[in-house]
Amino acid sequence: MEAVNKAFLTNKVFRAAVKPLANFWANASGYRRLGLVYDDLIIEESPEAQEALRRLPNDVMAARILRMKRAFQCSLVHTELPENMWTKPEDDKKYFMPVLNQVKEEYKERETFDSLKLSK
Repeated sequence: MEAVNKAFLTNKVFRAAVKPLANFWANASGYRRLGLVYDDLIIEESPEAQEALRRLPNDVMAARILRMKRAFQCSLVHTELPENMWTKPEDDKKYFMPVLNQVKEEYKERETFDSLKLSK
């Protein structure tokens, strides 16, 4: 299954066909109208996510917390931010997923090496 995923991700024709749909989907989901970026939506309850959050720089973490507080306030009063404060597609960059993927790889590697059995 992973080989199929990689084949789709590296296929330029597929990416060109899906890109407009991806932008439409991101705009329709509404998180940008609350000032959030996609990585703010990732569930952070797993140990890997907690470790990745711990590794984020202080300024990135402070910006994340500010965005989440502002979005929560908008949710409480059932409003959206003014259009000039919406997250623009070019500002919707990944900051959490690369760190999370690195932590998951480290956990997988640790599990692989911890499961080695010594035999005489």
